[in-house]
Amino acid sequence: MRKLWVLLGAVLLSVVLFAKGNSLPGRDGRATLEAFLPEGGGNGTAVIVCPGGSYFWLDEKTEGVDVAQWLASQGIAAYVLRYRTSGWFAFFHHCAYQTYPGSLQDLQAAMRAVRASRPGLERLGLMGFSAGGHLVMSGALFSGADAALRPDFVAPVYPVVTFSDGRYVHKRSRRALLGDRGARNPALCDSLSLERHIPADCPPVFLLNCGDDPVVDWHNSALLDSALTVSGVPHTYIKYKTGGHGFGATASKQNEETRHWQTRFLEWLNAL
Repeated sequence: MRKLWVLLGAVLLSVVLFAKGNSLPGRDGRATLEAFLPEGGGNGTAVIVCPGGSYFWLDEKTEGVDVAQWLASQGIAAYVLRYRTSGWFAFFHHCAYQTYPGSLQDLQAAMRAVRASRPGLERLGLMGFSAGGHLVMSGALFSGADAALRPDFVAPVYPVVTFSDGRYVHKRSRRALLGDRGARNPALCDSLSLERHIPADCPPVFLLNCGDDPVVDWHNSALLDSALTVSGVPHTYIKYKTGGHGFGATASKQNEETRHWQTRFLEWLNAL
């Protein structure tokens, strides 16, 4: 009887997870964009913030709300994008399906929405963490000829970068975005390996990670830094020795090194 109850509990948990996370994070099944606006109208700069979560889920607080509140306190209009993910059901049951290009489409729609809502906007940037870092760099690289989809700057923080280099690839993010079948498709993986698609006119990049990152191998950022350098793209690369992964803008998750990254970002932004 006990085994039967355990089995029923597992089935019910699967149903709940599927209902909560299998597609878009919003209540009504669509991506959501939450605004955090500075007092007095701000300084003419806006940033869309994309939390991480391996493209399976979203770290909405540490890499979303906390970041947006900090940006707003600095006079920057911030918008947290809850973009499309594979969901908890797919993560726990190892049945990932391809969500690309859904997350990128959500980001592009968010950029159009922010520009439309702020006609006097001077600069629109993207900031993303981990898988969100992969998403914002994708937004910068694959904007095409549409000026409305081209950010003025991009800040990937401890980002996922490569989907092709087997030594460093973050397999969980690749699987969640491309699905089980897509993750085994070399051409598709190559098309979303950011280090292989850096144009000379890429927007300025603020890149940050830690050498002891236990989740996303630090070489992901090194590959991106090298590719940006080869293409002559203006960028700053900061690599801390320690700090790990997932600290975002939450002070309690930062150490003596990583607690300085926000100041460094603001200095870089002001110098653009």
